Amino acid sequence: MPPPRTPQIPVVVLAGFLGSGKTTLLNHLLRNRAGTRIGVIVNDFGAIEIDAMTVSGQVGSTVSLGNGCLCCAVDASELDTFLETLTRPSARLDVIVIEASGLAEPQELVRMLLASDNPHILYGGLVEVVDAAEFDATRQRHPELDRHLAVADLVVLNKTDRVEEDERERLRATVAELSGPAAVISAEHGRIDPELLFDPALRPDCEEMAGQLSFEDLLRQEECDEHEECDGHGHADHLHAAYESVDFTADVPMDPRRFMAFLDSRPEGLYRIKGFVDFGAGDRDNTYALHAVGRFLRFVPRPWARGEQRLTQLVMIGAGIDADALTAGLAACRAEPEPDAADTERAMWGVLRYVPEPAREGDAEADAADVREAAVEA
Repeated sequence: MPPPRTPQIPVVVLAGFLGSGKTTLLNHLLRNRAGTRIGVIVNDFGAIEIDAMTVSGQVGSTVSLGNGCLCCAVDASELDTFLETLTRPSARLDVIVIEASGLAEPQELVRMLLASDNPHILYGGLVEVVDAAEFDATRQRHPELDRHLAVADLVVLNKTDRVEEDERERLRATVAELSGPAAVISAEHGRIDPELLFDPALRPDCEEMAGQLSFEDLLRQEECDEHEECDGHGHADHLHAAYESVDFTADVPMDPRRFMAFLDSRPEGLYRIKGFVDFGAGDRDNTYALHAVGRFLRFVPRPWARGEQRLTQLVMIGAGIDADALTAGLAACRAEPEPDAADTERAMWGVLRYVPEPAREGDAEADAADVREAAVEA
């Protein structure tokens, strides 16, 4: 049996034009991280790194890039240098967030990440933050906003408290049309549920002593003092209302061809899919870990443990999704009781397109090359 794979750190790109609320959203994530260690690359435009100073001290590791936009100032190998710093085992990070300059080209940042040779990172999605109150004006000044929305995996329609309900609905419809299959969620003051972007750490933060208020606890207490209606729990406790989470479990293997057809036609608003898939006769030796964010898709095979129950277990996260339709779609992917072994093996070719080459060979180290190609095609 191959040695266990080292968990990869998701890297989330946080983009949006100047004043959209990226830093506010980032600070919200840092305040509500619940023990999750977040590394931050701040890409300020200009010599004075205001954003870097804003998040200073709130995060385990911070790298600031000044004097220009990240996608223009460094190439992929230089970005790898910063990522290498944040992915050292001593940093013990759970997720990395790149806050892009308001003048950055988010698609170029994504390409740089997908071209990275760092085996310790995993693309975590492109989040585009939009100022609801200034959307029309921003779009007029920066027509490229339409292009940015078209490549986003998740769109946060921020500052919705500054527009009337009818206007909110109009903006949401426009943004949804421009962003295609991306999930669109509304937010005030950049407050979104961190679980939309990354999974909570399974271990407590060792640097925060038990029985003492952490930095995030103090900030949450301050927010509660300012907003009495939060009843001491903070606004983050209710943020799950902005999105839906659907669980699916099956004890019958999935048909590879049907399952890939389901993924290829996954509905608008479905942002993340994570879990494990049993392809039965397609590969009786392995279960397949599935990681999908927006248009990015990857499978990683893992040998079944001795005595492990063979199940498909998936969690789907998005906004405006139809839980019943998703569940029915996955149920329709179940394999026939006695599938044709040769046909099932051929059908697995569609799955293997999204498997890193060394994983097919039993190597514990991930090679991003095949994943890059698959992500671009997805």
